[in-house]
Amino acid sequence: MSVRNFIDIQTIDAADLRSILDLAKTLKAKRLAGEVFTPLSGKTLAMVFEKQSTRTRVSFEVGMRELGGHGLFLTDRDMQLGRGETVADTARVLSRYVHAIMLRCHAHEMLSELANYATVPVINGLSNKSHPCQIMADFMTFEEHRGSLEGKTISWVGDGNNVCNTFIAAASKMGYTLNISTPPSLAPCQKTLAQAKKSGGNIVLMDDPHKAAKGADLVVTDTWVSMGDTDAESRIRLLKPYQVNPELMKYAKPDALFMHCLPAHREEEVTAEVIDGAQSVVWDEAENRLHVQKAILMWCMRAV
Repeated sequence: MSVRNFIDIQTIDAADLRSILDLAKTLKAKRLAGEVFTPLSGKTLAMVFEKQSTRTRVSFEVGMRELGGHGLFLTDRDMQLGRGETVADTARVLSRYVHAIMLRCHAHEMLSELANYATVPVINGLSNKSHPCQIMADFMTFEEHRGSLEGKTISWVGDGNNVCNTFIAAASKMGYTLNISTPPSLAPCQKTLAQAKKSGGNIVLMDDPHKAAKGADLVVTDTWVSMGDTDAESRIRLLKPYQVNPELMKYAKPDALFMHCLPAHREEEVTAEVIDGAQSVVWDEAENRLHVQKAILMWCMRAV
């Protein structure tokens, strides 16, 4: 039986994405009802972090505990990986100890190499290319508030980063139109864009962020300066016109939602008035990381 990895949205069938989202909603309902549900009893997840995290660390660790398993937190400083052991050898060793591996890393190539040599499922907790666990939480949150994404318009404003790339990759699978407005030098991955358009994704790049937001059902942004970026000052200057503020939100539909994967820098990429306002669903979005990741874990370990 082949290993089920959760690394790139574009490699996962739309039907599987749908089943994961439906399972996440069921798991959330069980938790709210106080129901104990432990399908991963006796299972261990290795959680390997090159990059720090609040939501990824806590949601995966709590998720494994609630499903009856155990999450093992590891950084490269805790492992021989930080002292020169290869990714391939690390994958081979971890596969003998644990039932799945979650990796949050800088280079996407590290994820690919890990998956090539691991004999257990590998989950992308974030890479410089994509952030599929976050996107699944975003989809779940939208559906809870507004129903199906089919035929809806999502507006991405700001840096064309890994989260933006994942919205691009999922466009054809979820049936939404994606309007993107970024500075030309911070445009999303052209390869991901070409692949998504080839598969039928309705994606439009626009210079004007206000035009991108026009008629949107959802406006999304992300921090302008990520861990590892060394050009903070120039990025902030470049991205100032792309701030999500009340003026920009007026171009979206009156009932449009606002999302941000967090952590947020208020008064940079988004104003406090927006992120703390009535249209913001960022806290539901953050909570839903727990529920979708529990569903992803079950899907990867074939516990569905």
